[in-house]
Amino acid sequence: MFTGPRGGRITTAVLRDATHWDEVVSRLGYEHLRRHDLRHTGPTWMADAGVPVHVLRKIAGHGSLTTTQRYLHPDARSITNAGTALSAHLSTRWSPNGPQLRVV
Repeated sequence: MFTGPRGGRITTAVLRDATHWDEVVSRLGYEHLRRHDLRHTGPTWMADAGVPVHVLRKIAGHGSLTTTQRYLHPDARSITNAGTALSAHLSTRWSPNGPQLRVV
């Protein structure tokens, strides 16, 4: 997802050194946070923005959609929005007074 100054991929070691990763996460109290976690955050945010999963697969460099799907972690708001969209669809299809879905 990131490219270096010469256009190539940035290795995790370069990212660690360039960002002072270890010191920053320690100061923030997130010692458990790994650089690899960024490979989950970026695609998840892009998916939430509407980027199709087959495009995310290519961006992440995965060989299969199954791998890409494992990297996606929708938040509660995304799940709530999906239920709201389905409720709106059902009410226009059948009855405005039909069942409304909610997250439990």
